[in-house]
Amino acid sequence: MQAYEFINNMIPPLKLTDKVKMALSWMEEIRTDVLPVVQEGAFKGLVTGEMIYNLNQDDILISDLDLESEACFVSKEKHIYDVLRVASEYHTNMVAVVDEAHIYHGVITLEDAIAAFADTLAIQAQGGVLVLSMFMTDYSLFEIARVIESENAKVLSSFLISDPLDDSKIKVVLKVDKTELRHIKATLERFGFKVIDHYQEEMEESKEQDRLDNLMRFLNL
Repeated sequence: MQAYEFINNMIPPLKLTDKVKMALSWMEEIRTDVLPVVQEGAFKGLVTGEMIYNLNQDDILISDLDLESEACFVSKEKHIYDVLRVASEYHTNMVAVVDEAHIYHGVITLEDAIAAFADTLAIQAQGGVLVLSMFMTDYSLFEIARVIESENAKVLSSFLISDPLDDSKIKVVLKVDKTELRHIKATLERFGFKVIDHYQEEMEESKEQDRLDNLMRFLNL
């Protein structure tokens, strides 16, 4: 799942010599509010519709704008997770893709990145989500997995996020291959792990909108 596999070829780059009214026309045509700017093969940053509307001058050039997110790019060999991370870091729905020589290859939209993430086995597979809270010094995926496997379950994926309410702690988000989580939760707590939340999926196949809602909840924990 490398970044170059998900480049959206429908989004054209602007040049510094283009006029902002062209940018607005393209944005309207492809229904986006942000476009990449490239000059001589190099990514220069992003231009947004809001930036142009605030200036209220249709005839100025892209070069007259203070472009945003000049470092909002990933190497084409990076994993799709890195695209999500960079998009979150720069609060944008578009990330540029460059090669080792920093030559621009295209962009990945946040929508495309989330769709790619949703297609992974960890999301598609039936199961449930557990959220643990702990100090970073106490974190051991090996120990957590060992306890979960004692309940005949397996960890499909895991990731760490900081706890916004306590800088000294982390949240460990686990996707497991069981939909019934009561016994797993009880066993984890018996071994001293603090389970602060869990999400169980229904056994029947979810509708498409339900899958999307579950994914967004999973990503925004």
